[in-house]
Amino acid sequence: MTDDLYARHRDVLPDWLALYYDDPLEITHGEGRHVWDARGNKYLDFFGGILTTMTAHALPEVTKAVSEQAGRIIHSSTLYLNRPMVELAERVARLSGIPDARVFFTTSGTEANDTALLLATTYRRSNTVLAMRNSYHGRSFSAVGVTGNRGWSPTSLSPLQTLYVHGGVRTRGPYAALSDDAFIAACVEDLRDLLGHTRPPAALIAEPIQGVGGFTSPPDGLYAAFREVLNAHGILWIADEVQTGWGRTGEHFWGWQAHAQNGPPDIVTFAKGIGNGMSIGGVVARAEIMNCLDANSISTFGGTQITMAAGLANLTHLLEHDLQGNARRVGGLLIERLRSATAQDPGVREVRGRGLMIGIELVRPGTDRADPDRAAAVLEAARSGGLLIGKGGGHSTSALRIAPPLSLTVAEAEEGAAILEHVLRSTQ
Repeated sequence: MTDDLYARHRDVLPDWLALYYDDPLEITHGEGRHVWDARGNKYLDFFGGILTTMTAHALPEVTKAVSEQAGRIIHSSTLYLNRPMVELAERVARLSGIPDARVFFTTSGTEANDTALLLATTYRRSNTVLAMRNSYHGRSFSAVGVTGNRGWSPTSLSPLQTLYVHGGVRTRGPYAALSDDAFIAACVEDLRDLLGHTRPPAALIAEPIQGVGGFTSPPDGLYAAFREVLNAHGILWIADEVQTGWGRTGEHFWGWQAHAQNGPPDIVTFAKGIGNGMSIGGVVARAEIMNCLDANSISTFGGTQITMAAGLANLTHLLEHDLQGNARRVGGLLIERLRSATAQDPGVREVRGRGLMIGIELVRPGTDRADPDRAAAVLEAARSGGLLIGKGGGHSTSALRIAPPLSLTVAEAEEGAAILEHVLRSTQ
């Protein structure tokens, strides 16, 4: 029984291990864009295990690849040649846009960002890092140290000196009232001023669209403008593509491509969707950066044969079925449908996003103050209506996060939008 499982969960797992819903949900199986719970209830999944189920639940090609690989060998570590790992690395290197790219696989986005920080600080001989306000980069000691979101940063202790930069949130903060061009100019001047007061940092780490922060983003071109300043100081650019990668934004394969006027980042991190639920993360960087470490290193579980087989099958399906194009088309329809449905809702501050990465920010009517209570109520009511969504945000958890598998159909998008429209009206 689910109730018994919840009690057992509380007895043996940490109090800080967050669970959604007053009556936590046990998901037992899924298919396509739907999942079922232990009581047999069916849900349209608009969150995909925090953006990990990129293509579809129980995708036959991935299931078959995992099963066949498991029948041969599951794991051997990086101490031995690994054909699936080499094959996936070759594909990721080509897709990254980074010249002379090298790829290192990890088990998570957190570990990928850890690796990127290790590479950047070693390459630049500096432990100072620039990060964005409202950002999230993982739960490890170093990743927490560059996370600019108080709700996900349990300690101020860090091996890094982190300086936080303006620009990740377009509609809040001191530059919110400016035009896009003026906003970018102000953020660039702030960066220049900051660099005049500190020793040269190793890198800027930034999500093109902030995930946990509530799917916020700057105007297109901000990071290209930042890059000119960074290049003048020799500072590396790390693009955290853990949530934005693999075509989710629809318009681009990578989120950084919205800021691509002067080429790809120096380092790109990825995870989540590439394995369609299997534990894959990774880093891709220029060879001179990736090879800068002067000590031995391996990965016991990064790049295992079974996860690489899943990644290869999933990436092939994504590309052959143009799921990026589907995210652009269906996501565009969905975001416009949600904007129309919430246009008269005084508690909806903004519907934002790209492709199938959409946020709805809730505030107390007549103010700019976050409304986490309503966000929690919407989450519960959506579940009751047969829809699973997420939530996030900066100052408070008051943004609804919508990120279905990229194979979402128009009919399913309309079904989910209708549920959300009803729920938002009922919680006003």
